[in-house]
Amino acid sequence: MNLSISKSIVALVLGMAVTAQAGVYSYGGGAYAIPDGTLAGVTSHVTVSGASSSFSDISVAINVSGGYNGDLYAYLSYDGKLVPLLDRIGLSSGNPAGAAGGGMNVTLSDTGANGNIHAAGDSSLSGAWKADGQTTSPTAAPGSFSAGGGSITLNGTFAGENPNGEWTLFFADVSAGGGTSTLNGWSLDITAVPEPVNVALGIFAGVFLVVMVARSRSVRERVRRWRVATVRWLDAV
Repeated sequence: MNLSISKSIVALVLGMAVTAQAGVYSYGGGAYAIPDGTLAGVTSHVTVSGASSSFSDISVAINVSGGYNGDLYAYLSYDGKLVPLLDRIGLSSGNPAGAAGGGMNVTLSDTGANGNIHAAGDSSLSGAWKADGQTTSPTAAPGSFSAGGGSITLNGTFAGENPNGEWTLFFADVSAGGGTSTLNGWSLDITAVPEPVNVALGIFAGVFLVVMVARSRSVRERVRRWRVATVRWLDAV
């Protein structure tokens, strides 16, 4: 067996064994309106099952249409912990009305390339953002909000938890006017920490293949030497 191919196989087996399990878990219900002008809000749930017992990374995808983004407040909660995902986008002392756009199709994660979503502009939002992460009450005065968002993160809050269970998304439109927002759907993307048994199996498989490759090379070398000796003996006869 070619050595470079052998190395590739070993790397592949190890990678398959220790790569963290990943899963996308989606809200299974239909779209629903977010009542205009009330902090009571509405909730929906995603149930995670069959995942590894802990995870290292999580992101949240949200699809909303209509309404006024600067009125919206949303958080993700699980096992008594919560992360503010949206907290009146754009609202600050310099922008007392908040972001004027309506609707969003975004993914919120700790590595969101577009920065903190609180700093998003007046448009229908898309792409990857960081969660708002500030604890300011959504009914507070505009000057109470940080224009750049807060410091609470998804992984910092939830990573290491056993993700198997019911996750809750809360949504509210806290300021009347601007139309009604509709939540069309949402999902969680979870990257799990590899189980120790998988790591052990991966190491075992890698060592086994290395041994087999080494033995194969040794056998080939002995055959080659035998052939060379045989040729020399025949030449000498």
